[in-house]
Amino acid sequence: MSRQYFWVQALSALVFMCFTHVALAETPGAALARLVGEGAVISDTGGRVEMRVEMSQPVPWRVHTLDGPPRLIVDFAELVWESDPDIQSGSVLDVNSGAFRPGWSRTVVVLREPLAVDAAEMQVMPDGTAVLALQLLPTTAEAFREQVGIDPVEIEPVIVAPPPASGVLRVALDPGHGGIDPGAEDGDLQEADLMLAFARELKEALLRTGRFEVVMTRERDVFVPLSARMTRARSAGADVFLSLHADSLDEDNGVASGMTVYTLAENVTDAAALRLAERHAQNDILAGVDLAGVEDEISVVLMDLARRETSPRSEALAEMIVAGFRSHELAVNSNPHRSGGFTVLKAAEVPSVLIELGFLSSERDRALLLSQEWSARASEAVRDALLQWADEDYLMRQGLRQ
Repeated sequence: MSRQYFWVQALSALVFMCFTHVALAETPGAALARLVGEGAVISDTGGRVEMRVEMSQPVPWRVHTLDGPPRLIVDFAELVWESDPDIQSGSVLDVNSGAFRPGWSRTVVVLREPLAVDAAEMQVMPDGTAVLALQLLPTTAEAFREQVGIDPVEIEPVIVAPPPASGVLRVALDPGHGGIDPGAEDGDLQEADLMLAFARELKEALLRTGRFEVVMTRERDVFVPLSARMTRARSAGADVFLSLHADSLDEDNGVASGMTVYTLAENVTDAAALRLAERHAQNDILAGVDLAGVEDEISVVLMDLARRETSPRSEALAEMIVAGFRSHELAVNSNPHRSGGFTVLKAAEVPSVLIELGFLSSERDRALLLSQEWSARASEAVRDALLQWADEDYLMRQGLRQ
């Protein structure tokens, strides 16, 4: 399978949805996005063809190609096309834009020669506007034909969830990695598989209390970009965000074992935390598209507005989780509460922690992560920590509001 074919197939299955105000245009009262700035422009840049679409807000999108003649198809939900893109490229013969079906618009770019999608991302600006940038590279007619005719996989729309019932906490569980990104590995063991299994067990433990609603950023072995993980949590109205991992450290970075909880820090000085944060950020790269920078820019605004309140709440949650593991006589790291620059913790309006349940580089931790008994006890430890944190957090916030 060619790189281009894989990329477009993967991209067709990914819709980057940013912030809770995104919903289908059919939803009553939904706000439509419109072209802003320079609008849509297709131009030649250094041997590439670039398509940039500036819009008033981020919207779900997808891309694929068709042949006979070669065409690039870009679909948007909620975007109103008031004019066709400005063509400044000799590789483009024609462009047509308009309504595709209810809630969706389509742009058809007729190409003079076969071009393959090489990079694509939707970047959200601090003022809430968004820019979709696509880069196309020349390819052979045969390679182009291999990737056409792909029926894009539609992603269910992001609908803002109603608030949970009184006294119920909505928890977002984020099993790390997945799909083309297996995470840390040791033989046949993969971090992505272990974390998905643990997230399912933890979900059941939380639901059985009657005190929690649970949403998961992924329910199966699929790749979910970091930006989409936070978007799904926001869209579900999550009150708290738990990212689950089981990393690995090589010999050059020392030996680590036991559970560790990370909260967000702008400046990371701990060597182990720095290495893990870098690795988690680097894993959010799909065929040359680095998505980590998107939420880095958003987080500057979010943290300025929300971190003063959210940061101590996240710190308190981390301490509760450490205490919960200790009370259940489960192994914790010698330095169990650390700070790291993890991208998935930058949703500053939601208390968030990243839990390293153990390290696949540790023989003892590998055995524990595979143990059903340990998994059940660890789920109970997190459950009890969340229960205690929820009660104390409620009282604290009530006191702050008085």
